[in-house]
Amino acid sequence: MPEVRRPLRLGSPGAGALLNCLRYSRSMSGDEALIRIVDAALAEAARKSGPWLVCRPGCTECCLGPFPITQLDARRLREGLAELERCDRQRAARIRERARQAVATDDEPCPALDPSTGTCDLYAARPITCRIFGPPVRSGSDAVGVCELCFQGASDEEIAACAVEVDPQGLESELSNEVEESTGVRGETLVAFALVAAQ
Repeated sequence: MPEVRRPLRLGSPGAGALLNCLRYSRSMSGDEALIRIVDAALAEAARKSGPWLVCRPGCTECCLGPFPITQLDARRLREGLAELERCDRQRAARIRERARQAVATDDEPCPALDPSTGTCDLYAARPITCRIFGPPVRSGSDAVGVCELCFQGASDEEIAACAVEVDPQGLESELSNEVEESTGVRGETLVAFALVAAQ
């Protein structure tokens, strides 16, 4: 006899899980849109900044010490690590080990940073903070500091002329709230904690 499927009604058992799944799915596609928006804004900032912007692969100035990330960033990192696990288990294992070590101290480089190459092993999944550090950017009313290695000798006016708005619609905040609602985990975390939680 074929199974009879009944529609879920709000308030019925399982409806909450379904709503959380729908929120999660919507925030996933929203996160992809957010990344495209942020990456486009940073490309414009890099274009405007020209030679003032010295960020390059191998520069790790912004990868040292712990820094806060959103639950949205944490989820993206965990998914990036899971993807890496499927295609390069050894590299993923090294990240996991660095994350375990970083949890024990607060003076370690980011666990996603490959110490031999000076590049991010989870670059495509990196947090928004990592994506926007370097050039002068604004996110809402918040100004993100310019990397101290960039804009050497530039005036405040020259720096301001290169500034871009990275998230004019506040999408990151909206998506972060959705992730917190769907997972029940609230507030900021650290990269190491996010990656250890993926184990």
